[in-house]
Amino acid sequence: MSSATTNSSTVPSPPLAVAPRSVPSLEDLYQMTSEPDQRVVIRGVDWAFYEQLADSIPERCHIHVDYDGKDVEIMSPGLVHDNDKRLLGQLVEAIAQVLGVPYKSAGQTTWKRSDVARGLEADESYFFHADKLDAVAAGKARRSLDIAEYPNPDLGIEVDMSPPKIDRPAIYAALKVAEIWRFDGEHQQVFIERLEDDGTYRIVDRSSFLPLYAAEIRRWVVEEDSHDESVWARRLRAWVRAELAPRLPG
Repeated sequence: MSSATTNSSTVPSPPLAVAPRSVPSLEDLYQMTSEPDQRVVIRGVDWAFYEQLADSIPERCHIHVDYDGKDVEIMSPGLVHDNDKRLLGQLVEAIAQVLGVPYKSAGQTTWKRSDVARGLEADESYFFHADKLDAVAAGKARRSLDIAEYPNPDLGIEVDMSPPKIDRPAIYAALKVAEIWRFDGEHQQVFIERLEDDGTYRIVDRSSFLPLYAAEIRRWVVEEDSHDESVWARRLRAWVRAELAPRLPG
């Protein structure tokens, strides 16, 4: 995902006139993703191909599959990637909990949306808006496993150890995800990207959902010692009470 404003459309791509092809087997996928964080792209495929591929991968396999309407990107995250995304997730949850901000984690849910012919698995994803929290609660009360019964998340977290090879901003825009926290693992930088009315993402300094800045996110993921996450979390919560709580209105 580029750190610049991204021109992306929320209109699904028309069906592609491509010859049918076989979906890779699980063994093939393991071979394709044997190098951690290496992005493998299958170009020019339709929704049926993506859906069949995504549905064929058990959760335990730790293989991400994303679809931008024309191309599929496959990747297996490595240890450093997972460490960074875990810290970012803990950051969101600790701040929300200390400040009493209502939220619900959706983890690494795969958001398959046939109506916009897009699909994506964020590193972490969250709901904040009250109507979405209610909808998620209703779906969970029914024990529904149908992703179509749940709304798209408000916040997505992306850890990029290497540049994406498909149009990920267009996927997020089609899903109308209001905000993305993107961590550039190569350059150790954090960007907060907000969805604009024209369907593009614009870099902003501060989150819409939590009262903190991109530089502060980077501090806690990059600069603060996190080798003992228990100690790191205690320091974080103390900082939230001292520094962020006064920023809340009223």
